[in-house]
Amino acid sequence: MSWLNKLQARWKVNSLWQVILILLVFACTGLTVLFIKQPLFNYWFPEGVKPMWASIFYWILILPVYNIFLLFYGFIFGQFQFFWAFEKRFFSRFANILNKKNHE
Repeated sequence: MSWLNKLQARWKVNSLWQVILILLVFACTGLTVLFIKQPLFNYWFPEGVKPMWASIFYWILILPVYNIFLLFYGFIFGQFQFFWAFEKRFFSRFANILNKKNHE
């Protein structure tokens, strides 16, 4: 069984073509986030000197932006339902982690 077939089974999608589209959505989202980083840093820090906390701040801020782009590209490539379910699972897991930390 190829790795694409394994992804198809794991994601419970109908075809290998759908797996390829999903991987394309992840690739486009990742590239978009990568391409917006430098212009954002240039806007926030026009002098070119970036403080240490800037990268940490960026990674915290980019999480919701990444998820919005994931849904956007999912819509563009006809995989919105898959990524909407993906987002709901992701945020429910995230909420569960936060709830566990609050109850400790």
